[in-house]
Amino acid sequence: MGFLEWATSPWGQRVPIHIAWFLIWVAVIAGLLFFIVHATYLRYFAKAREFAGSNSPLLVARIPEHVPRHSLTARLFHWVMAAAMFTLLFTAFLPKVGFQFNWVTYHWIAGAVLTASILFHIIHASFFMDFWSIWPDRIDLRDARRRMLRSVGKAAPPPDRFAKYPLENKLYHGAIIAAGLSVIITGVFMMSRVRTIFFPRNPYLFSDMTWGMMYVLHGLAGVGLIALIMVHVYFGLRPEKRAITKSMIFGWMSRDFYLEEHDPARWPVEPSESPARSRGADTEGLTDAG
Repeated sequence: MGFLEWATSPWGQRVPIHIAWFLIWVAVIAGLLFFIVHATYLRYFAKAREFAGSNSPLLVARIPEHVPRHSLTARLFHWVMAAAMFTLLFTAFLPKVGFQFNWVTYHWIAGAVLTASILFHIIHASFFMDFWSIWPDRIDLRDARRRMLRSVGKAAPPPDRFAKYPLENKLYHGAIIAAGLSVIITGVFMMSRVRTIFFPRNPYLFSDMTWGMMYVLHGLAGVGLIALIMVHVYFGLRPEKRAITKSMIFGWMSRDFYLEEHDPARWPVEPSESPARSRGADTEGLTDAG
């Protein structure tokens, strides 16, 4: 069984038309296998984490009780994007596994919402947030090597605590960018083949081969997003990650979690100067607007 489905054009050219739909189940099974392997590793093989250095009592006293992590704008973007993404996946793939309904209109509307939210996020992240906080740096790569060596029993210094985003979050962000931009760019062009409010229908914009490759890329990115979103939800529900999930709802994380997981030198927050300010820090005290 091939990974692509092919057809013959009116001119006798063999062209791809979309991915083979069994890849949906490949993505789902891959996500489930990841859950099992990761949970088994943490349960039976993972060693207790150890970080370099410690926080001074003076520093601890200066950190607010609620450490701001995500602004209201960032949280609204996240949940709008999540709603659009789930709508896209359900409308794209449920008909392929037996649930038939008139999905095209819902699909392109969700795609338009996703595209608009991503464009907004690019502008917001570039000009109103710490743009580089989500990209890997040299310390991330150095500490990843240290953690790998220590996990197999080799001598290595303990890694530093994380910046605002651990390396795995940054790598996941990169994977989502690649898959998300692939479905958005191809999806915008594919909207010209259906009737929408944005531009006239024009199915002859590209050649049959170009359309076919576009559908293939759109489908591959779509099934990739199935596995990526499954992994994202899995980590969001894990007990050790719930403080991060909670911060995407309420905007802040506790001082204890911040000091345990994060390095104040790599992710600084404004110190609390009084109990009143400490209680209000979730709306005032962030040097990183995200």
